[in-house]
Amino acid sequence: MLPERVPAAGLVILRDGEPGEPEVTLSPLRYHYQHRAEIEAVVQGATRDVTFDTLCASIGTAIAADRTLGGLCDWIEAEAPRPVDLPVEGAATLKAAVIPVVLHYTLIDPLG
Repeated sequence: MLPERVPAAGLVILRDGEPGEPEVTLSPLRYHYQHRAEIEAVVQGATRDVTFDTLCASIGTAIAADRTLGGLCDWIEAEAPRPVDLPVEGAATLKAAVIPVVLHYTLIDPLG
């Protein structure tokens, strides 16, 4: 569901995604995940193309600044967004994209 109003700087929504099936090593026992999450980026207004590019660049900068989330992951990488223009009845068109993000991490227990 898309918002009716978007802040001037844009809106970012993080979706948890799915961890998927882990690869397992047995000695020592470890579960290696490539968890796919999604970042939804939405902008609106007359300068939406520039605002969208700025918002995506800031997301990329934040990911590059700490690719381990403070040690919680082994590596994080984002995939390219596929932007679309979405008409909104009675309001300025939205520009939105889903930015897939892959989190690589290893656990000693799949619940942990």
